[in-house]
Amino acid sequence: MGSLLVNIGYFIAAIVFIYSLKSMSHPSTARKGIHYGGLAMVLAVVITIFHPAITHHAFLTNLLLIVIAIGIGFVIAKRSALKVEMTDMPQMIAIYNGVGGGAAAIIGAIALLQIGMPDANDSSRTLLLAALGGFIGAVSFTGSIVAWAKLDGRMTSTIRYKNRNIVNLFLFGFALLLAILLASEPAPHYFMLFLFFAFTLALGVLIAIPIGGADMPVIISLFNALTGIAVAFEGIALDNGGLIIAGTVVGAAGTLLTLLMAKAMNRSLSNVLFSNFGESKSEAGDIEGSMTESDAANAAMTMAYADRVIIVPGYGLAAAQAQHKVAELVKILESRGVDVRFAIHPVAGRMPGHMNVLLAESGIPYESIFDLDEINDEFKDTDVVLVIGANDVVNPVARTDKSSPIYGMPILNADQAKQVFVIKRGQGSGFSGIENHLFYLDNTDMVYGDAQKVVNEMITTLKSL
Repeated sequence: MGSLLVNIGYFIAAIVFIYSLKSMSHPSTARKGIHYGGLAMVLAVVITIFHPAITHHAFLTNLLLIVIAIGIGFVIAKRSALKVEMTDMPQMIAIYNGVGGGAAAIIGAIALLQIGMPDANDSSRTLLLAALGGFIGAVSFTGSIVAWAKLDGRMTSTIRYKNRNIVNLFLFGFALLLAILLASEPAPHYFMLFLFFAFTLALGVLIAIPIGGADMPVIISLFNALTGIAVAFEGIALDNGGLIIAGTVVGAAGTLLTLLMAKAMNRSLSNVLFSNFGESKSEAGDIEGSMTESDAANAAMTMAYADRVIIVPGYGLAAAQAQHKVAELVKILESRGVDVRFAIHPVAGRMPGHMNVLLAESGIPYESIFDLDEINDEFKDTDVVLVIGANDVVNPVARTDKSSPIYGMPILNADQAKQVFVIKRGQGSGFSGIENHLFYLDNTDMVYGDAQKVVNEMITTLKSL
């Protein structure tokens, strides 16, 4: 197959891929978007088999290697996709980001090892792009692995140390210098290549280990963007149109999503990566009043006789795997004529769209799920708000206290409702380290306990009415 036909095929695959991203922008078409994305990837792989670089030399050997790689990937992906729980989806996304970045890093390493070989493209431009792709891919790989370990509970502490930004800057600068030197070498320089990847892999780890759990939506989006950019660089180096287009689209979409996530927290990306956000703890001594404790039965009866209820889910819902119980609770309330809606903050959970995925998986209708901008004005006309495992995203201090680390962050106006019930494991503060003023308001009652158990008690109470 000629280069022209291959590029036309890649262009068609890119169109299908872009359409899949467009479809995934709305829950009602997300499933279709995933199918189109898979179709685009299959088409791109098939076209790659007939790429002149593959057919030019040792076609059967290349074909065998491609088939083996596809087979291994298919088996691993199918098994992991069938086994993963919806609550573990952030971990899976982090792993997939890492795999993509690792693949880009390997491509870059191979390009740098082929310097001086027959048929190798030894232009400084090509080698520099390959090195930069390897740089970004390696950072994304180890950073995503650390993100996965944090999300999966295998790394429970957030490690921060003095002068870490200086250390990261040194690693970044030295690795960039090595990339330039490697691209200008007339032959492979193995020790320099080893140092290059040692520094870039270490940089990915050091970037990710200080990041707290609440910043995971931002950092996962960032690594997704980095993986896309790395793939695009390798596509240019390999003269592969499919990689260029797919990598550019993923990189652009990931970058935009990262900035939107950071904006939703009223923080810059540099603040997420380089600040000590969450290290300082503020005390509750400055807050007037005290928390009022209630129980599941009281909350259930209050909701049963309400006209409108808004549920605000957070990471606590995912951690307790309470989404199915919440769906059952909603059905009972709706059968009593209660208008039940869900309010989703952009950074709720541990990945972009985390709460949307869990609620959709439990059968909550898409029409009942609203973003912050869509529903925020409705809280003041709401009888009951049920907060499940959310904290900073409903803290009214973000509107009032300029000295607060979350000041200016858009929040859900839960405090404006007539009555608020908060399901929470204990009295600890959120990721920001500050106390939540919502918990001390006269219209707020705290219901302590595991979210799934508490919601189940609510269901039992409602069934007895």
